[in-house]
Amino acid sequence: MAAELSPHLLSERHRPTLDRTLEAIRTRDYWSPHPEHPKAYGEGGAPGSLGAAEGKAAFDAVLSARLDLDQPGTDGWTGAETSPYGPELAVEYPHADLDVLLPAMRAAMPAWRDAGPETRALVCLEILARISARTHEFAHAVMHTSGQAFMMAFQAGGPHAQDRGLEAVAYAYEEQIRAPRTADWSKPQGRRDPIALHKTFTAAGRGISLLIGCNTFPTWNGYPGLFASLATCNPVLVKPHPRAVLPLALTVRLAREVLTEAGFDPNLVALAAERPGEGIAKTLAVRPEIRIIDYTGSTEFGDWLEANARQAQVYTEKAGVNTIVIDSTDDYRGMLANLAFSLSLYSGQMCTTPQNLLIPRDGIETDAGPKSYDDVVADIAAAVTGLLGDDARANGLLGALVNADVKARLEAAAQLGEVALPSREVTNPDFPEAVVRTPLIIKLDAAKPDDDAPYLSECFGPVAFAVAVDSTADALKLLRRTIRDKGAMTVGAYTTSPDVERAVEDVCLDESAQLSLNLTGGVYVNQTAAFSDFHGSGGNPAANAALCDGAFVSNRFRTVEVRRQR
Repeated sequence: MAAELSPHLLSERHRPTLDRTLEAIRTRDYWSPHPEHPKAYGEGGAPGSLGAAEGKAAFDAVLSARLDLDQPGTDGWTGAETSPYGPELAVEYPHADLDVLLPAMRAAMPAWRDAGPETRALVCLEILARISARTHEFAHAVMHTSGQAFMMAFQAGGPHAQDRGLEAVAYAYEEQIRAPRTADWSKPQGRRDPIALHKTFTAAGRGISLLIGCNTFPTWNGYPGLFASLATCNPVLVKPHPRAVLPLALTVRLAREVLTEAGFDPNLVALAAERPGEGIAKTLAVRPEIRIIDYTGSTEFGDWLEANARQAQVYTEKAGVNTIVIDSTDDYRGMLANLAFSLSLYSGQMCTTPQNLLIPRDGIETDAGPKSYDDVVADIAAAVTGLLGDDARANGLLGALVNADVKARLEAAAQLGEVALPSREVTNPDFPEAVVRTPLIIKLDAAKPDDDAPYLSECFGPVAFAVAVDSTADALKLLRRTIRDKGAMTVGAYTTSPDVERAVEDVCLDESAQLSLNLTGGVYVNQTAAFSDFHGSGGNPAANAALCDGAFVSNRFRTVEVRRQR
């Protein structure tokens, strides 16, 4: 039977998007083929896409049901997700006998390898297009597994995640075509006949790639590794976080559907859902069939993977201590508003949320006059209070705490120092079981160095430390120490001094940390734009890879050469 998705049809649909994406990663201009607004989908929106009501109905249809993927080696069913908003999802997923599933995945590699970089890229773009058409459905799935508020789940779990997947495909394609498919080589030999060879160069994948999903951003953090590996010839085994299976299971279902229609073995993408308490990530990570691992999560398990999964190329995003240096500003109100939003978005449950606010104890200069340390802290607290004063708005920004560990950490943090802003409980009228809390701000002092100081470790969740330092120079010393020892996904700074600006840049260049300067408008330190911004650097302890650059994809394959005498 001929493939329903022929190479010609795939090229007609997606080659222009691939070309535009390749241009975007070279120019770093704004670009996205995935609309951010919910009204862009459904009737009057993108052709074939689900509108709001259709997407909600599709989500509801998978609840309390089995999501059958027709995978080999299914030996039972599992699933125990409960939404952070309260309801049990009651979706059952196939549980795999790995000794059956992994060989089936490995057997799918040769035809996928032989298809070539362009076909692989275009198939990946078709998968992303199918996901995009169901963005409303995915938004509900992300919301009810991560605790994100709906609009954030829609954007971050939908178009922004799809952008990051597309970005990875473009980088993968570009790296694979650096060598030509064939070359005729001739070396002159003087009076003798030249030596002539015909050479072929094939991008060959390493082997099965394991994606270990995270609870907070299952698609946004999952899609880069998934599509980087798939586009570079590797089958991908998706092992979701047990509390956030549904978004990635839906992804696997669509990927298998597209692969089948394109004439490839659907076992190039498979799901490894685990039984409650089974903990299969460690077992999978050291199996010899697993040659690539993508992981987002705790530093402890990320370090374990890097130390023990020696047969695999391991890409990790772990914990870090994100810092804002406040030296001076010419837009005090704008700074306060920007910081308040950054601290509040998704209850601080982002790997990019600022935690440490380093403020000179003698205060700062602003366009509103000199401000003492106490003034700055009180004004940041007031800005957060004002932003979240209306419960409806607060629910739309905060979402819900993703699990009980975050709640316990928040409650314990109130004992760490003087409370500048207490965390308050917010009721969600639509989901009364949701645990919603506003940010907690604690005053701390860095006058006496202390290796156990709370600000020297990540306190994941809606917790910020306003740290008094002797001077901006001391703030930069502390910034350097925390990046070097603990890592940072983001750094921010506010200053009107060119010398201070350059000094902050030097620290971040030395320690490989991504820096945002003087953000006072509608861009926040938490956010990065695919095709333009790098998420992480791969150069400090918070992550050993960046989303996305050539290094993120180039070590997922090897170029194998075959020479023939002519």
